[in-house]
Amino acid sequence: MLSEFGPRRWMYGVLWLAGIYNLVWGLSVVAFPQATLAWIGLSAAGPPAIWQCLGMVIGVYGIGYLIAASDPFRHWPIVLVGLLGKILGPLGFAANLLSGALPASMGRMILLNDVIWWIPFGGILWGALRFHQGQKSIHAAAGSEDDPVRELTGTTGQSLYELSTERPLLVVFLRHTGCTFCREALADLQRERASIEETGTGIALVHLGDENFAATFFASYGLDDVPRYSDPTCRLYRQFGLELGRFRQLFGLSVLQRGLKAAFIERHGLGVVRGNPFQMPGAFVLRRGKIVGGYRHEAASDRPSYSELVRNELQTAEPLSVGCPVR
Repeated sequence: MLSEFGPRRWMYGVLWLAGIYNLVWGLSVVAFPQATLAWIGLSAAGPPAIWQCLGMVIGVYGIGYLIAASDPFRHWPIVLVGLLGKILGPLGFAANLLSGALPASMGRMILLNDVIWWIPFGGILWGALRFHQGQKSIHAAAGSEDDPVRELTGTTGQSLYELSTERPLLVVFLRHTGCTFCREALADLQRERASIEETGTGIALVHLGDENFAATFFASYGLDDVPRYSDPTCRLYRQFGLELGRFRQLFGLSVLQRGLKAAFIERHGLGVVRGNPFQMPGAFVLRRGKIVGGYRHEAASDRPSYSELVRNELQTAEPLSVGCPVR
């Protein structure tokens, strides 16, 4: 359900706290300019009008955060503008600190006004992006009556169900074609194809992109004759239980390390995002419309052996209904 991707309770609290903090700090600067300047280690010669104007701006940001607190994901632009300000402010302070134009004591204000908000504001923006990507698909909206395994036809004009009644079928769900791990998976399939087909198993590919582009892309791996299913609304992904990835699954340290190796050392490269960059991949063996077994990625960088998967899972006696958890 989309509520799975909705704002967390802490996000409302963070924005309320940020709003109150900015209002209190902004009003303090306007009402007590000399005292607040002294606290950060600055002194004003004459009326500190510019400092008071800055206090008004800070207060206005507070009003914006309180508005955003009513619906953090809907009002994500306010959070984005706030985060940009909280990043640019410290950068400007660092430059002036190095030049001697500002005292180090001003760092207390930078820490409280800016730096401590980086992680929570970043978390809200990440959640909002993930939520809006989820809205573009029917991950949560489709009910159990949706049956794309039988309804969705691919490049051969047949459904996955129809193909799996002719022979066992390895169904590989890919991420967006710009992903280096997607390219690595296709290279693995190209290399292991003969071994897979020796077992009497066919291959089908499910992707998120436009079929016109996909035809050329998959041909570059010698897989242009493999049945393909364009699934930009993630109907098949949802039916097989493949969800949107979390931050650690997509951008964890180990994922980034393997991504750099795959992209540049193994030369799989990178490309433009075509589809949902949050979608997690997977691979399943389908027989007569039922899942025999398969592999759901715990991280985008996981690299299963497709030929071993087929050989192992074809020994399973009892097929599972589509949608049942598989590890």
